[in-house]
Amino acid sequence: MTSSDPAYIGADMLDTIVIGAGMAGIACAQALTEAGRQVLILDKGRGIGGRMATRRVTSAWGTMRFDHGAQYFTVGHPAFAAMLASLPGAVAAWDAAGQRDRQRYVGTPGMAGLPRAMAEGLDVRQGVEATALRPRAEGWEVVTLDHRFAAARVVLTVPAPQVAALIGVNHPLSLMLAAVEMAPCLTLMAAFPAHSPAPFISLRSENGPLAWIAQDSTKPTRPEFATAWVAQANPDWSVAYLEEDQDSIVARMLPLLCDSIGTAPEYALYSAAHRWRYARVTVPLGRPFLQDAGSRLYLGGDWCLGPRVEAAWQSGTAIAHNILELETV
Repeated sequence: MTSSDPAYIGADMLDTIVIGAGMAGIACAQALTEAGRQVLILDKGRGIGGRMATRRVTSAWGTMRFDHGAQYFTVGHPAFAAMLASLPGAVAAWDAAGQRDRQRYVGTPGMAGLPRAMAEGLDVRQGVEATALRPRAEGWEVVTLDHRFAAARVVLTVPAPQVAALIGVNHPLSLMLAAVEMAPCLTLMAAFPAHSPAPFISLRSENGPLAWIAQDSTKPTRPEFATAWVAQANPDWSVAYLEEDQDSIVARMLPLLCDSIGTAPEYALYSAAHRWRYARVTVPLGRPFLQDAGSRLYLGGDWCLGPRVEAAWQSGTAIAHNILELETV
């Protein structure tokens, strides 16, 4: 090891390293930890939850929250429902006007509240970006910008297009991801005075530039001093303006939102944009996870089964069950 090499952390090899603290990664780590396994979660972001994200904004009017990633989730699998029931206070029903077949649920006090509650007691290192995975005689070496970690197995729950950068474009698992497709999404967060026009709670459009608009302040436990909105652009519009700076994105999206809700941009108390490069799964893998059993490498995420919070949970949980049932420490 040269002086410029990242230093090893810890003298012993870990049981499992999970890369990615989104729903799939947290679900996998939670199940493994409950079974007595030693698990370390690494995530390059500052918050737990991945696309189950909540932007917290402190202003002169008070603290606002915007769910600028996943807007809600539904529940179908009994085991997923049981997990949610074990976390009282982390989830609430959102009685959104126009909801179709299933009850919608949200995390509290924001969408990120659910993965944060699930992560209680887990070893999560935030702001730690994995830059490479290297096979060892027994297990893996995970290289980050500052450190190196050794583990018997690695679970990658990053977006599918980011996998190849870590394991190589010619790795058999990278080649199996070729059919998976994910679309970007540009998101606008905007707040207006409490008594501003609010013609709907949520609105989905198949043809307009804004594919989804939600009155975020109608969700349970959200502040009521302002009317908060989240608008998400459709994939084609997002691709067209993906590389613009955030001020330019706001300048394009805010008038579109105002036209939809019947107000003017100058009345906005707050506005900001967020760029999701891999926001929504458009073509899933079609199976819960991928594995290279010989090297104990696993890949998972919502991209395996579909663009749903529950799908991400199913993927992460399926990986954990496979490890516990078929592998020894």
